[in-house]
Amino acid sequence: MLEDKVIVVTGGAGLIGSRFCQAIVDQGGIAVVADLNLEAAEKTAQTVGGDTRRAIALKLDITDKVSLEAGIATLRDSFGRIDGLINNAYPRNKNYGRRLEEVEYADFCENMSLHLGGYFLTSQVFSAYFAAQKGGAIVNMSSIYGVMAPRFEVYDNTPMTMPVEYAAIKSGVVHLTRYFAQYYKASGVRVNTLSPGGVEDGQAPSFLAAYAQFCGTKGMLDADDLTGGLVFLLSDHARYVTGQNLVIDDGFSL
Repeated sequence: MLEDKVIVVTGGAGLIGSRFCQAIVDQGGIAVVADLNLEAAEKTAQTVGGDTRRAIALKLDITDKVSLEAGIATLRDSFGRIDGLINNAYPRNKNYGRRLEEVEYADFCENMSLHLGGYFLTSQVFSAYFAAQKGGAIVNMSSIYGVMAPRFEVYDNTPMTMPVEYAAIKSGVVHLTRYFAQYYKASGVRVNTLSPGGVEDGQAPSFLAAYAQFCGTKGMLDADDLTGGLVFLLSDHARYVTGQNLVIDDGFSL
């Protein structure tokens, strides 16, 4: 479904990003593992693509316009075009994830700037490139907690919480998507959101059980559960889909 499409995945060396890169390669595309950690990106590219050059590493800072423009220039020179961007990076400062009463204003603002601001800047730079190219697809990663209030009860008796910054950021991502989709819809640039439920990553069994009570047959997802929706949004099958938010959560948000 992505035959020879060049797709940039920010945060491509992470848990979800690496699975997205694998899905792109599996569907015949070229995955650009874009990450601030170049060493991790190179390892992921080797794992995903081997010696096929179907996956390449790119050092990229989503909060730095110079880095973004240089990355686009490098890919344009290497491949002649870029077909898609997945805004998947998850930047945050060392104080991210505190309970509401403990969040400092400066930390809240910094995390909003890094994450939502980074998605804005990356979308701004890539959208301009795609518009000049007369085509391209952007998928922004949001979350169920970008479209619903937190279910705090699933965090009872755990050290975890649902960070207030996350809720503000991910809801902002959904509307940022609509803004860019509306602004560029006559330019051949499609912009959509993918909003997953929770992804399993070593959480405590008690949390997984509490979470699963609100779901259908799966509960917490695996990263691979998101790839079908992602591939669709990037593919020509979705050529007339823009400004939409695809929720994949096994019914958690119902």
